[in-house]
Amino acid sequence: MNIREMAEKREKEFFSPYAAFSQNSRGREREEKPCDIRPAYQRDRDRIMHSKAFRRLKQKTQVFLSPVGDHYRTRMMHTLEVAQTARTIAKALRLNDDLAEAIALGHDLGHTPFGHCGEYALNEIAPCGFTHYEQSVRIVELLEKGGEGLNLTWEVRDGIKNHRTTGNPSTLEGKIVRISDKVAYLNSDIDDAKRAKILTEEQIPKAYRDVLGNTTRERLNTLIHDIIINSMDRDEIAMSPEVSLVMKDLRTFMFEHVYDDPCAKKEEKKAIGLVQALYEYYIVHTDLLPQEYRSLMDKKGQPKERVVCDYIAGMTDPYATQKFTELFIPKFWQL
Repeated sequence: MNIREMAEKREKEFFSPYAAFSQNSRGREREEKPCDIRPAYQRDRDRIMHSKAFRRLKQKTQVFLSPVGDHYRTRMMHTLEVAQTARTIAKALRLNDDLAEAIALGHDLGHTPFGHCGEYALNEIAPCGFTHYEQSVRIVELLEKGGEGLNLTWEVRDGIKNHRTTGNPSTLEGKIVRISDKVAYLNSDIDDAKRAKILTEEQIPKAYRDVLGNTTRERLNTLIHDIIINSMDRDEIAMSPEVSLVMKDLRTFMFEHVYDDPCAKKEEKKAIGLVQALYEYYIVHTDLLPQEYRSLMDKKGQPKERVVCDYIAGMTDPYATQKFTELFIPKFWQL
């Protein structure tokens, strides 16, 4: 019995009967010899962590475009916070924390530069449309490793695809990530909004604070405990009606006072224009795309509209700005 087999045996002995057992995975699109050390989902987690798309998240916007200060969240920081929250909940419920972490680390790989406004820009201009969750799946299935993808297990890909609010993941671990995403971004966005002086703690309605708490720490503690208590030994991931309603109302409050705030959004029109200008340029000049993207069209028959989206969506905020400057700003005017 090798190390992986011993780990799979421990899963059978310790995990809840509702857990996704590594040994029972539906498998990968391309069959591979199992690792002798790592169970399938741990292997997937490692592949995502070492991918180029994951590294690029460190220079992609979470909410605030080009904030002045060192402590605002980037898309990578958000991803790590989701992964930490998901692992905490999964371990407490005796579910597969490797699977939960793998899904969490991969859930936002497909995000564009400049956050959701970049996603909006591509979805508006590209005939094929664009959503970050579908792009995340496309990255792990096709774009990474020179067009071969990461060959992840079915369960990880299902969790990534269905992490959105309207999604329905097939595993409890996927459902944990879906709710952990909201827990993480609501609390981190409140923290960043306070840092940007868009919001104060006192502006959050007292009715919400009375239920969830008055600090980021208290709110996270309340939400995570509520999820664990209401999901223990059950074939679902649930919250109490009271906490669920307050969290939903808090999300609505955040849209009204932060996400749609003029201060938070003042640069978004520029970012949208930048992304759409890049799309319009490269859709005409596909010969200037990097070789790996041209190969998707030439060797894999991918439509140029989708491939141009792939290239732009993969850019970091600074790289997209750099390419725009190179293409549209005369050198004499560049700083």
